[in-house]
Amino acid sequence: MEQRRPPEYIIEVFADPSSVKDVVRGILHTIFFHRFFPSIRPRTRDVLDLTLPVVEDVELETLIDQRTAALVQQLDTSSDMRTRNTGVRGSMAVQFFEKKRRKAWSFMKADEEVCWEQWTLDVTLATPRTETERAKVRKAMEAMLLKAAMKIVTTVNREKDHIPPITTSEANPFPYQIVINPKGDGWGTRMGIF
Repeated sequence: MEQRRPPEYIIEVFADPSSVKDVVRGILHTIFFHRFFPSIRPRTRDVLDLTLPVVEDVELETLIDQRTAALVQQLDTSSDMRTRNTGVRGSMAVQFFEKKRRKAWSFMKADEEVCWEQWTLDVTLATPRTETERAKVRKAMEAMLLKAAMKIVTTVNREKDHIPPITTSEANPFPYQIVINPKGDGWGTRMGIF
């Protein structure tokens, strides 16, 4: 039986090199604030001229920092290879999983993780050359960040029916991962090769 595809929500991210790390981290924290099920104390952090939620969990913050740094490094490397004004692109995916009991093939592990939701961030790096361009890029980044935060809030409040029931007493019932430049949905992805 073919499993149905989990819902995927795409967020367009636009930033300059000095702000890309903060913008990506702010969006990731906003997603996790709404999809991280352990008890958390609400915290906030200012990114550009917006106040965004932050999840204070050492393991999660470390993962977000590592993946964001890897994406920024990849964007920097790509921008060095090309001319600076073409708009370097990269992507990142946040995936949430449900642990399910495997029904067949008892020689394999008993549980499998099935993705129930994915958020994809398409990141475009812009490099303004003049002060006028910098001001325009900053204004565009602020508008994009507000739009992204509102899209996340609207989506999580509207799209709830696909969230699996919590069937465990673990602190975090749904494993997650953050993937840089996720590949398509081919057999290699399903097998965990890529």
